[in-house]
Amino acid sequence: MKENTTTESSQSKNRVLFDRRSLVLLIVPLLGEQFLNISLGLFDSVMVSSCGEAAVSGVSLVDSVSVLIIQVLSALATGGAVICSQYIGQRHHTHAKRAAGQLMLVLMAGSVSLMILVLFSYRSLLRLIFGSIEADVMESAMTYFWISALSYPFLGLYNAVAALFRSQGNSRISLLASFIMNICNITGNALLIFVFKMGVAGAAIATLLSRVIAALSVFILLQKKNPMLSLTSKTFFTVDKKMIKRILYIGIPSGVENGMFQIGKLMLSSMISGFGTVAITANAVAGNVAGVFNVPGSAMGQAMLTVIGQSIGYGDEEQTRRYGRILHRIAICAVFASEICQILLRHPILNAYNLSPATYRETDRLLLSAAVFAMFFWAESFATPNMLRAAGAANFTMIVSTASMWIFRIGSAIILAKVFNLGVFGVWMGMYIDWIFRSIVFFTVYVRGKWASRKPVAM
Repeated sequence: MKENTTTESSQSKNRVLFDRRSLVLLIVPLLGEQFLNISLGLFDSVMVSSCGEAAVSGVSLVDSVSVLIIQVLSALATGGAVICSQYIGQRHHTHAKRAAGQLMLVLMAGSVSLMILVLFSYRSLLRLIFGSIEADVMESAMTYFWISALSYPFLGLYNAVAALFRSQGNSRISLLASFIMNICNITGNALLIFVFKMGVAGAAIATLLSRVIAALSVFILLQKKNPMLSLTSKTFFTVDKKMIKRILYIGIPSGVENGMFQIGKLMLSSMISGFGTVAITANAVAGNVAGVFNVPGSAMGQAMLTVIGQSIGYGDEEQTRRYGRILHRIAICAVFASEICQILLRHPILNAYNLSPATYRETDRLLLSAAVFAMFFWAESFATPNMLRAAGAANFTMIVSTASMWIFRIGSAIILAKVFNLGVFGVWMGMYIDWIFRSIVFFTVYVRGKWASRKPVAM
């Protein structure tokens, strides 16, 4: 009897968690989903550009605030995804289901609170963050902000459900939801901006409706297609403090990290707003376009959370290291190839915007420099840390990223932009210095390999 048990345990430990086919089925939909998610803001800015540069600037300023909120929600979802992945790796399906319910509870409570905060203070928040900006830009920003705030609970729901599907290695559902979201957004923009002439308000309403439809779609699919992680009254309405603590152990450091990162970007956006409409618009357009070409790296980061999380939970250090090497190499190659495409395609893309000659030149300069630096440093800066988070080292990534943000990105940006009068280009140079520092630290930790032997947080 003892011999049979030992043999069964040995066979279990030799189980391959992800073969080549399952990795492809995870990564390819993630690429599609990330492209669709980032293109939501891109389509908004392109389609609203018909209303003038003030409208583009106003939407971009609000997007920089919205990204802060989205990143915080996404970080909390990351905490839940890591815990669920580790429980799935351990084959503790009951605990995984309980973690799914508590993740939903945390995200819904957080997103509703954020919506209420913004609806009651959006005017003062915009004035506090961006100070004195041109009146037409501020008017567009205020309109877009309060309407888009109504979508925060649905963003919370969407992030939670998408993270739960990905924790099982199923990224096709969230890809489908992102596709539906984009179709609804583009159709809504076309009708509300071009037919009904609603301008910025039309773009905001289209975004709101698309997020509502996507969130409800994935939630219904979770209930019907995923009994392991589906929501029940017991798992949602019963507060499990220990489970929430495990989720927040990963989620809070990731949320603080993402929050500090976005707050720093808001400070820089506020500084850029003082350089005039050309700088604001160039920064917004370049940020949107560059974000599209960073998608392969973002997708690989999401894949790392699932694969490494399950591997850590499974307890096979050798397999964890092997998956880490595979995903790390794919991330580097994917980002390099994507940035080459950005260099080659930047002019046709910029021609789709209604930019003045001065804005076009500044945007082109930002995109070219971003592509060159991202080729070598983006994957290490933003994809590799997800391996460490999946292993439970979220506190370490938070400390490194936050320190780098405030010391290198913001400090360098202030010096280069104001002291050396490089303007918005100086702000972007500060960003590249930040990338370089992060890359050195995270690559060093990855190569040393101690992260692969960490004990699961979900115990």
